[in-house]
Amino acid sequence: MKATPLASALLVALVGLGATTASHADVAPPQDTAFNGTIKVVVDATDLDRRIFRVKETIPAQPGPMTVLFPEWLPGHHSPSGPIDQFAGLVVKANGQKVEWTRDVYNVYAFHFDVPAGASSVELEFQQLTPQSTRQGRVQMTPEIVNVQWNGVTLYPAGYYANRINVDASVKLPTGWQFGSALEVASKDGDTVNFKTINYDDLVDSPIFAGKYFKRVDLDPNGRSPVHLNIVADDPQSLEIKPEQLEIHRNIVKQMDRLYGARHFDHYDYLLALTEKLGGIGLEHHRSSENSGSPGYFTEWEKNWLGRDLLSHEFNHSWDGKFRRGADLATPNFNVPMGDTLLWVYEGQTQFYGQVIAARSGLMTQDQSKDVWAMVAASYDRGRPGLAWRNVQDTTNDPTIAQRRPLSYRNYQMSEDYYSAGQMIWLDVDTRIRELTKNHKSLDDFAKAFYGIDDGSYKVAPYTFDDVVKTLNGVVAYDWAPYLRERLDGHKGPIDGIARSGWKLVYNDKPSEAVKAAEMRRKSVDLTYSVGLSLSAKGEIGDVLWDSPAFNAGISPGMTITAVNGKEFSGEAIKDAVKAKQPFDLLVKNFDSYKTIRINYTGGLVYPHLERDTSRADWLSELLKAKK
Repeated sequence: MKATPLASALLVALVGLGATTASHADVAPPQDTAFNGTIKVVVDATDLDRRIFRVKETIPAQPGPMTVLFPEWLPGHHSPSGPIDQFAGLVVKANGQKVEWTRDVYNVYAFHFDVPAGASSVELEFQQLTPQSTRQGRVQMTPEIVNVQWNGVTLYPAGYYANRINVDASVKLPTGWQFGSALEVASKDGDTVNFKTINYDDLVDSPIFAGKYFKRVDLDPNGRSPVHLNIVADDPQSLEIKPEQLEIHRNIVKQMDRLYGARHFDHYDYLLALTEKLGGIGLEHHRSSENSGSPGYFTEWEKNWLGRDLLSHEFNHSWDGKFRRGADLATPNFNVPMGDTLLWVYEGQTQFYGQVIAARSGLMTQDQSKDVWAMVAASYDRGRPGLAWRNVQDTTNDPTIAQRRPLSYRNYQMSEDYYSAGQMIWLDVDTRIRELTKNHKSLDDFAKAFYGIDDGSYKVAPYTFDDVVKTLNGVVAYDWAPYLRERLDGHKGPIDGIARSGWKLVYNDKPSEAVKAAEMRRKSVDLTYSVGLSLSAKGEIGDVLWDSPAFNAGISPGMTITAVNGKEFSGEAIKDAVKAKQPFDLLVKNFDSYKTIRINYTGGLVYPHLERDTSRADWLSELLKAKK
């Protein structure tokens, strides 16, 4: 459509206005040179009711243009997910006078200003307005617990590698609170803790869990480098640990040592929040990890076994992901885009060893672990129709594509399948190595060769796909490159390792202990492999398996089932209808409309299990057995 003369005149005026008022300056790329001086950061973490972190930061500076950055690309997230939406109230001063700043037009994480003549530093004040509810994001402050993540409460100067910028950081905590962190304490002044000087890269990698109720447990007494479990909780009862539970957590450290034969930290601090208030988390760092569990993690031990591999998973990342890191993830600062092509190693192999070490340490029994393996294998046998159009390699783009937002049809769209599909690929590799070497070697030999180098160093050692292949060939010669590419780039579920390990994936009408535990934990009903439904105990439909009986009948996520065969919905009611092996009716609410939908399914309940194949050696049990 041709513009009118008036519209053309307005457009010219707006373009001219933009040219004079919009601000854009080139953001200096990071250089491997030392930043001149030490940044000072003071965080006030005491405003619990309003959930606000208040920050004062002093940055050495020279007169002239300056750009500071809010971290955008976050390690562990593998995505541009820095919480810039929570950043507020920025005031810049120099020599006591206010300095006007401008946000970059094309890079909203960059802030430009001019340092006035005679100034040797700039003083910044701002706040992080953390979520008030889960609708706004992950809750980081409660009346009992605070989670300080330094990427959300700091700005840093552009133009430098993050590890070439030194920082003196302090945090003020509520009176009487204790904390856990990989940071080392320099001094305390009342409720303010001052930490030893650290480079900015390691500061961001060293979060804090602080709490009203706190316990610190030694997981490696007299060990070569300290390992501690720092626990915060909603209530003091959740901190009660039985001796046998403590021993299991100490076994994690022992089994990791036996697996890798090297440590890449001078000390390690698990941060564990047992809470129903603080937002859930599982996030790796080089010398610590942020983890959360239910308040009954210790006190209801038998009931809460599913998901206990979180601690072994995140600890494994100290070797896989933090020390050895995909070359395209090893960026020089937090505002250089990351590449996620090797997440099937970083996360997939960690998912594998998280499960393996959970069994070896006693976090799970072997039977419980095998139930979990059955659930994962079934996903790639019958539960990922999206493999018809996507492959595992393509899902390594998902941290950038979706950033873990809820999806309409997760099983068809797929989401970060490099975790669980990666787990299955590495089981496949393990059993192939055993087959080629007549069980004299396994993936453990690769792990020691790949991650057990440079004992004592925690300087990042990047790697490429070719490095992975070369190390595998050092374990046993084989066509590993095409072997891996077939599983990463193909459209077949990578579950051959189950059969090769001496087990069969089978289905019957009895839910496994893992399925029962998952339903209890999520307050859900899992009918994925029968009618194709995954729903809450209230009838809210979460996912519908693509091309399943439920999908083909017209049911979709977001609907709510209100009745089954004319009677009020319950989890037992819909399971009974499926068990009857006859078509059944569901009354479904869709927005403000109600509709009766007939499900033409007669196959009964279907759940995955592993069944022993006695014609093959039992390599899976051997894999899960504790190493001596």
